[in-house]
Amino acid sequence: MGIIKEFQQFALKGNVVDMAVGIVIGGAFGTIVKSLVDDVIMPPVGLLIGGIDFSELAITLKPATADTAAVTINYGNFINAIIAFLIVAWALFLVVKAMNKARERFEKHEEAAPAAPPADVQLLTEIRDLLKQRV
Repeated sequence: MGIIKEFQQFALKGNVVDMAVGIVIGGAFGTIVKSLVDDVIMPPVGLLIGGIDFSELAITLKPATADTAAVTINYGNFINAIIAFLIVAWALFLVVKAMNKARERFEKHEEAAPAAPPADVQLLTEIRDLLKQRV
């Protein structure tokens, strides 16, 4: 029973929920980037290169027969996947860079505020000041 309770505590922590939300959003972002690459970026690039549709670029290893489909290496799809990866990596780089910059500003702000002296040190300082006034 102890391991089930431990798992519940782990699964219900905020970090796990945040990670799950990040994975779902990342999956949706990946779909958007794939569409951006396949439907928006690659058609003009293919047109500039001479009307090439990258998604159709392939090397045929074995032609199709009446009984079997062709065996191909679809390197055009691979090129599209690399471009999509680079876009996602760039976006994540920008997000992480912004988060690091915000963290640095927050940490500098925390360091700038001097910590209040402990109560006993403050009390001793007040006693010293009172003794100086008596002399």
